[in-house]
Amino acid sequence: MKILLLNSILYTAEKNVIPQVDSIKDCMIYNLALGFKELGHDVTLVAASEYKPVRDEEYDFDVVFIPSVLKKFFPPAVLPFQPGLWHWLKREKKHYDFVISSEVFSFHSLFAAMHCSDKLMIWHESTGLQKKMKQIPAWIWHNMIARFFLRKIPILTRSEDAKRFILKYLSHVSDVVIEHGVNLTRFNYSREKKDQFIVVGQLIPRKNIPGILHKFTGLTENPKYSHFQLVIAGRGEMESDLKNQVRESGLEKNVAFVGHLPHVELNRRIAESLAMLVDTKKDLNMVSIPESIVSGTPVITNRLPTTSLFISRNHAGIAKDDWDETDLMEIIENNAVYVEHCIALREQLSAKHSAQQFLDFYTGCRGEG
Repeated sequence: MKILLLNSILYTAEKNVIPQVDSIKDCMIYNLALGFKELGHDVTLVAASEYKPVRDEEYDFDVVFIPSVLKKFFPPAVLPFQPGLWHWLKREKKHYDFVISSEVFSFHSLFAAMHCSDKLMIWHESTGLQKKMKQIPAWIWHNMIARFFLRKIPILTRSEDAKRFILKYLSHVSDVVIEHGVNLTRFNYSREKKDQFIVVGQLIPRKNIPGILHKFTGLTENPKYSHFQLVIAGRGEMESDLKNQVRESGLEKNVAFVGHLPHVELNRRIAESLAMLVDTKKDLNMVSIPESIVSGTPVITNRLPTTSLFISRNHAGIAKDDWDETDLMEIIENNAVYVEHCIALREQLSAKHSAQQFLDFYTGCRGEG
C-alpha cells in the first residue's frame, strides 16, 4: 500500500520561532512513517519547507518539503499556508491508497479533504482552541470550515482529551485513540538503574525546570537521599538561570547539565535513570514521555500532558498535579515494579503498533463501504 502523511509542522515552536535542527529523524511523524515501512508499505511524508533541516540528509522514505506563503498572516509555526500543496495533491493523489493528515485546524487537512476525501483520515491532537488572536481564527475554523468541509472525514485522535474536544464540532470521530509511536530500534531498555533522575527537554520557561529543581532539592534534604543525582538534558535560554539556582541551592554535586545529546547517549541516560521528571506549564504531547517508558524508565508528571492518563492507567509512573519529593521517594522505593510495567508496554507504544492501528481502522472503513 502507498501511504501519504501530511504533517506540515514537524516541531513545536517557542514564541513562533521554528527550531533549526540538523535532522528531522527524531520527530514523531518520521517515526510513524518508519512504522508503516516496517510493515512493508511505501510512505511519503509532506511537510513545510520551513522545517527542513539545516544539513542535507538521506531519508528512509520519500520526504517532500513545500514552502509556506503569506507568513505574516499565516505563521508557519502555527498555521502554514502552502498553496503548492494544493497543486501537489491535485497532481499526485492518484498515486496513494491512504492519506493521513495531522490536525483538523490545518490547511493541509482542508486541501486533502477537497482533493482526496475518499482516501483521507485526520489524526487530531489539539485539546482546545488555539489561543492566537483571542481564539477567533480557531473558532471560525472549527465552527464553520471544519463543520462544512470536514464533516464526513473520519477523525482519529491522539488522546481521550483530544477526542472530547473535537466531538464538539465533528461527529465522525472514532473511539480509537492512537498514541505517538516510538521507534524501538533506537530505544533499548534497562532494569539496572543508578541513583538518579532525568529531565529531557528545552531549557525554556514552559518546561518549569525551576519547579523540578525545587522538588529535587526537597528530596536531597533527606539524608537517606542526599547523594541522588539529577541529569538535565537539553539546551535553552534558561540554562544560566538554572545553573545559578543549582549553585544557590548547594546542589552542584547533585545536578549535571549535559546539553543536547545524540539519541544513543540520550537513550542510555534515560534507561539508567529511576524516572524522568515532567512538570510542564503548557506541553500537551511530549515525545520524550513514551520514549522514557519504552526505555524501562517510569515518568513522574503533572496531569497536563495527554499521556498522563495512560501513565496512571498502566502504572508506568506517577501522574498528579503538584507532585513533590514524596513521589520521588515512592518511585525510588518501588522502582522495580514500575520498571516492569514500563517494559511490558514497549510493543504497545511502538511506531509499528501505531501504524498497524491506522491500517486496521482503514481496513474497517473500507469493509464498511
